[in-house]
Amino acid sequence: MALVQCSKGDWRKKGINPGQDSLRCAPLTAKTAFMTAISPKPDILCIGSVLWDVIGRAPSHMRVGSDVPGRISRLPGGVAMNIAMTLRRFGMTPALLTAIGRDDEGQELLGQCQTMGMGTDHIYLSDDLPTDIYMAIEGANGLVAAIADAHSLEAAGDKILLPLKDGRLGSTDAPYPGIIALDGNLTESLLSQIAQSPLFTAADLRVAPASPGKAERLTPFLNGSGATLYVNVEEAGLLCQHQFDDADTAARALHTRGAARAVVTDGGRATADIKDGDLITATPPEVMVTRVTGAGDTFMAAHIAAEARGMFRTDALQKALHAAAAYVSGDVPS
Repeated sequence: MALVQCSKGDWRKKGINPGQDSLRCAPLTAKTAFMTAISPKPDILCIGSVLWDVIGRAPSHMRVGSDVPGRISRLPGGVAMNIAMTLRRFGMTPALLTAIGRDDEGQELLGQCQTMGMGTDHIYLSDDLPTDIYMAIEGANGLVAAIADAHSLEAAGDKILLPLKDGRLGSTDAPYPGIIALDGNLTESLLSQIAQSPLFTAADLRVAPASPGKAERLTPFLNGSGATLYVNVEEAGLLCQHQFDDADTAARALHTRGAARAVVTDGGRATADIKDGDLITATPPEVMVTRVTGAGDTFMAAHIAAEARGMFRTDALQKALHAAAAYVSGDVPS
């Protein structure tokens, strides 16, 4: 009999607990069925955007209106995906909670996730929403411009959280006790819901904005939620409605505003980590920057992985900064 993934009601009539909350029955490919059947137990959940990155990179300095030769790549991306890929490099097993379309782009992306060893059982697959995409232009002077089309993730809303509510990732309606990496591509209302939800009160919740333009969406986590915020100096300024000159000052301000913990980066300058009022700093190594997109996600994932292995805060911060430096210099694969 052919394997199918159906609506929850159809599965339950057959006595099977689904890995998806799909809208209608659809055949599983042999590869997808096999990978789904052997998905390993996750040790971290990555909630947020999983999409295709289309990145144009040029070795020359660029400005608005520049038309220069370069290279264009298309690869899996999105904040949650970038974090998950780095976690895999550090030996962790992430499970993805996101929305992916059933279009050709989505099936290809799902296959890539499975090939990398990520848990895909609980991804929300939509018949109606296309797979999201991110497009960026980078020059020798850094990121020139970018557009993130994460409308499908936003439209899916809290459907991506169903596995946390229905018992597939633990007890029904019980707080999830593990590590969660959450990205700011979700809507402001859903992020606010997560910040107040009892489902997340026992989690080691690590949160990052998708971009400075979405930084203020993290405001609900400045209410004693217990979350760790990963932001840069600009994003910290947007959250605090103040311009900061360094990560140290920005981290202290976030703590004063109610952040339980904040890790603030500042490009090649010192990074600050404040927790329970105790602030530490470390400076990233100097490297030649060859790419920018995904650097912050790499830093966050490396930091999470280091602490998950029991490293002290100072060592974990240094480990993460070296991982990010290796990434932007091109010493690790994108």
